[in-house]
Amino acid sequence: MSAATLPNPHCDSHPVRRVTVPALSWTVPAPVTFGVTIFTSAFLIFQVQPLISKYILPWFGGTPAVWSACLLFFQIVLFGGYAYAHLLTRHLHARHQVLVHGLVLLLAICLLPIEPDTSWKPTGDEAPIGRILMLLLASVGLPYFTLSATGPLLQKWFSQVEPASSPYRLYALSNVGSILGLVSYPFCVEPLLSAPVQAWGWSLAFAGYALLVAACAVKLLSKTPAQPQTRATAAEESPAVTGTERFLWFGLSAAASVLLLAITNQVCLDVAVVPFLWVLPLTLYLLTFILCFDGAGWYPRTTWLVAAAGGIACACMMMFGWETAPLSTQIIVYFSTLFFCCMVCHGELARLKPAPQSLTSYYLAMSAGGAAGGVFTSLIAPLIFSRYLELHFGLFAAVIVTLIALARDKTWLAERGRPVWVWPVLLIGTLLLARTLRSHAGEVIAGEVYVARNFYGVLKVAEIARDDERQASKIMVHGHIMHGRQFTAPERRRIPTAYYGEATAVGRTLTELAHRNEQSVRVGVVGLGVGTLATYGRPGDVYRFYEINPDVIQIAKEHFTYLSDSAARCELVLADARLALDREPGQEFDLLVLDAFSSDSIPTHLLTTEAFEVYRRHLSEDGAIAIHISNRHFDLAPVLDGAARSLGWVTRRLLTSGNPDDAQQPADWLLLGPAAGVVHLVPASSDETVVSTRAPLHWTDRYSPVLGILK
Repeated sequence: MSAATLPNPHCDSHPVRRVTVPALSWTVPAPVTFGVTIFTSAFLIFQVQPLISKYILPWFGGTPAVWSACLLFFQIVLFGGYAYAHLLTRHLHARHQVLVHGLVLLLAICLLPIEPDTSWKPTGDEAPIGRILMLLLASVGLPYFTLSATGPLLQKWFSQVEPASSPYRLYALSNVGSILGLVSYPFCVEPLLSAPVQAWGWSLAFAGYALLVAACAVKLLSKTPAQPQTRATAAEESPAVTGTERFLWFGLSAAASVLLLAITNQVCLDVAVVPFLWVLPLTLYLLTFILCFDGAGWYPRTTWLVAAAGGIACACMMMFGWETAPLSTQIIVYFSTLFFCCMVCHGELARLKPAPQSLTSYYLAMSAGGAAGGVFTSLIAPLIFSRYLELHFGLFAAVIVTLIALARDKTWLAERGRPVWVWPVLLIGTLLLARTLRSHAGEVIAGEVYVARNFYGVLKVAEIARDDERQASKIMVHGHIMHGRQFTAPERRRIPTAYYGEATAVGRTLTELAHRNEQSVRVGVVGLGVGTLATYGRPGDVYRFYEINPDVIQIAKEHFTYLSDSAARCELVLADARLALDREPGQEFDLLVLDAFSSDSIPTHLLTTEAFEVYRRHLSEDGAIAIHISNRHFDLAPVLDGAARSLGWVTRRLLTSGNPDDAQQPADWLLLGPAAGVVHLVPASSDETVVSTRAPLHWTDRYSPVLGILK
């Protein structure tokens, strides 16, 4: 055991009783104690982000916007934590800082565990972003706030305990903890532990982190009297922070934040909303912090400027003409661009870091920039941009703020004898980028009849004119994928087009059901599109459509006529299909159709074993499920084979080549259901039937690895 004399909280000049504490608090060096604590807090921060986001993803439709809303919350609370640390260290004495922070920690522990209550599940008519933010605030708000304050607060404490050491190496260490927390989640935590176990395990780890903070507090309160004078002298010698520097702290962070969210959304829109594709870009983003703040040698400015320029050029080409490039190429181009641009933004930030006396205000400005980037991407951009233009804005903003940072550094052109024409080249390149991005934005808008944007993405209606008026049509597009088409000629507008022709598995099944059932047929459809399947309806039939996006319903009613022309009774349910079906009594569907892709993104929460248990409850005795699995990047058949095996069902997969005269595209459908049911309406073997060569996969709500189904 060891003892130390603590200052009297009522009189700074007189010591009071000696308090006995474990010797470990004094024998472990301060850099180790503070380093382990900051590392642990960062690890927990970036464990809880994918944990809680994955937990609530199925509740809000499984769209990329769920992750964006979660990131927005985390960035705002991070800013709040940094502001708290700044005010705490600026206005309170050390022992009062310890007292206040200790009370906040105790309150956060009292609110554990972090498992969100199911009462927060939406019913279909709420504003999704607002509900997500309130849900996160109630479940993880205070613990996350406390963790967010740890970095700047403990770095400030460390600068008082060890005034001769730089606290910025601890910032690099915290980002190492962040990366380990991120990377370990999809590969270790997610596949091994259920969501409730993850939540409880994280909560216990948070309690252990609180003990580490207590050890750091003891270090702070036991500092020597000579240290305050040392800090005061250092403060007098450090130069004052200028307004331009504060602007760059904010602007560089904001530009990097916008790029992180915009590129993550771009990739998730065409792939899947899964933790792996959240983790990878965020890991690259954090890696740039580690490299830039570990030492100046990681950021040779000219090298990274050239790399960023090349990445931006490739990203522009991807947006213009490489949209159909292989998935691996898209990921490499977009994520490389993110990494290069963030290296430049964060490298310039590291060059601008102030003396430790301004540490908390520096981190406050950085976190404010990150939060502003999140607010812009998640809240402002959908209001001011009717199309998806955040990536355009982020690329241009990163270039502009970098040019301002370069212009501020008067020594840059003098280094290595750079010629005077460097600045004109940079300015011309910036103008070319602006013109390129504007041209692409104009190309995106061309030919549109109607555009709608909300939480779930951008929907466009366009007209396709033809010399033959019988071929003129309207289409609805989400992302890069067409989700419905209808001929405008009155005599042809009831023809099922796109992926829903009579030769497809779903078309054959609906036609045969109509022939075999003299009475009504009940059909459930997950994903409305433009309502094409309603054209198969007869008088007395019921077609019940589940659609989470209100704009899709509006477009189907106002710009297409499949619903109004149908002889069947068409029921529209505005809600996430899985949640709605979970609440509803059994619907006795003869066929349940799943067609809920957004662009090429996989609706993973609709394809898990638990989801199919819900669907089975709504099928009639002979009913089946038809799933549209046409996809450029992924083969979903193994997942559905696994679901069928778990239910004791059989599958039939049918690939049709399409019919250009009737605007019918190649379509890949898979039916699954009881062997004695209507699934046999599609033959077990024919020239068009596809037999999967991959082993069945079993997706669950806690684990759905999309990399295993890459084509």
